[in-house]
Amino acid sequence: MPSRKALIRQPSSRLDEGLVTHLERTPVDAVLALRQWEGYVGALADHGWETIEVAPADDCPDGVFVEDTVVMFRNVALITRPGAASRRPETAAVEEELARLGCSVNWVWEPGTLDGGDVLKVGDTVYVGQGGRTNATGVAQLRAAFEPLGARVVAVPVSRVLHLKSAVTALPDGTVLGHPPLVDVPTLFPRFLPVPEPSGAHVVVLGGGRLLMAASAPKTAELLAGLGYEPVLVEIGEFEKLEGCVTCLSVRLRDLYV
Repeated sequence: MPSRKALIRQPSSRLDEGLVTHLERTPVDAVLALRQWEGYVGALADHGWETIEVAPADDCPDGVFVEDTVVMFRNVALITRPGAASRRPETAAVEEELARLGCSVNWVWEPGTLDGGDVLKVGDTVYVGQGGRTNATGVAQLRAAFEPLGARVVAVPVSRVLHLKSAVTALPDGTVLGHPPLVDVPTLFPRFLPVPEPSGAHVVVLGGGRLLMAASAPKTAELLAGLGYEPVLVEIGEFEKLEGCVTCLSVRLRDLYV
């Protein structure tokens, strides 16, 4: 049966030093960020997810964005090699936790770079954003790891946002959500639903028709509610200042052998 576990990592006290690529830097309130993170973790738990806290990495300002450290396909973990060198120390504790959970562990090797936020899975199709933190060698290594397991890997250009999942995520039925000005090639997705707000493109499928979303996307929440989904809104404004979203604050482990 499907598993409902999620890896999380508490934000660093140095969160304000996190990397910014496509946004103008604004101050981050670390105390408020911790409260928002606790609210996010609480929302996962309230909807049936067991959260597993990875060892803290206070020397890694971006460590809270734990999704970037690994890509999961079924029970196989591909430990990433983040495109920003300063983020590479974040992966070790995640690798240790996944091995403890019984995952088969693989790695991206130099000169490949791959950020987990660049990977969107829709069924057995794995879309990989290329052009920012993820390079062609990283895509090739992901393909080598997952295609033998039945994945179909599709490279997608990313130039307008930090990661692919900064631009698009997917609904339970496979429809891809995106804010059109941020999506390089919407026609690469067989079913594409435009949304009115940038943060409306980010959903975490919780199960039972519930979608975890940022409170900064009320119009998109209304749109999705009209389609029969139940938006679960959380405040993550301090993380949005660092180009973070609801997907990158956890790694959902849906296919562990349990």
